[in-house]
Amino acid sequence: MKKLLLHICCAPCSVYVVRKLMEEYDVTGFFYNPNIHPEEEYKFRVDELKKISEKLNWKIIISDYDDKRWFKLVKGHEKDPERGERCTICFDMRFNKLFEYGESKGFDIVASTLSISPYKNISQINEVGFSKSRKFNVEFLPENFKKKDGFNIGKKMSVDLGIIHQNYCGCIYSKLERESKLKK
Repeated sequence: MKKLLLHICCAPCSVYVVRKLMEEYDVTGFFYNPNIHPEEEYKFRVDELKKISEKLNWKIIISDYDDKRWFKLVKGHEKDPERGERCTICFDMRFNKLFEYGESKGFDIVASTLSISPYKNISQINEVGFSKSRKFNVEFLPENFKKKDGFNIGKKMSVDLGIIHQNYCGCIYSKLERESKLKK
């Protein structure tokens, strides 16, 4: 079985994806999300992932929380909409760490739960994934996990497992964008 390193954005998005991938791969989860704000939200998401990984016996790695570097990288893109250039910068930062770790630890392939989100652009995710695959010489799995109702199946699985689903993608700017839309 190939060793797959899976970037996990949050516990609710991971449940369906990990189950699906474990059918074909030896999966290890990798949580690196310095984009998540505020820090209390970051800690909440780490705790939820730890709970579910222990409950379902998943291997996970929790990487560092480098929010200062993230803010530096996205400076000037604060007003970009969801799926804009800020997201590409963010994916690039997270995937760089993911692929670097995957290459250094001998993983055969890398994937991400990001494609299960209805708020994310799959071609944007895949473009960054393929770019990092070439740079680090680790295969990238360009999966669309939201197809065949994956998002809703995963959401139901999360509820059944008692995982709390957050109400925004993670960064402070997506939170502010969501709050602005709710006010309207």
